[in-house]
Amino acid sequence: MAFDIAVKRVYEAPAKADGQRVLVDRIWPRGIAKKDAALTLWLKEIAPSDELRKWFGHEPERWAEFRKRYSAELDGNGEAVAQLRALLGKGKVTLLYGAHDEVHNNAVALARYLRAQA
Repeated sequence: MAFDIAVKRVYEAPAKADGQRVLVDRIWPRGIAKKDAALTLWLKEIAPSDELRKWFGHEPERWAEFRKRYSAELDGNGEAVAQLRALLGKGKVTLLYGAHDEVHNNAVALARYLRAQA
């Protein structure tokens, strides 16, 4: 079964097409009010560890290694992954993130991980 997953910056306006909106950052994004985020869930527990996040630093040359290390963290984080999979079982989920880089961020890596597990 293929999951219906989208990835979007939390700063973009919510849309009905987003389905369930899940913030997957450990830290709340600057400058956005909780009511404006229109979240279904803030799943901090699925975000990369602080150590991994700081090591990565959104450096594109570390992207492949970041994905590998983050996948290993996700493999050991069954409860949070199961919670997200349960939402995906109910329909479309949009993974929200705060990073400026739209290609190299944890939400993109998480979506790829979930699709590979489906």
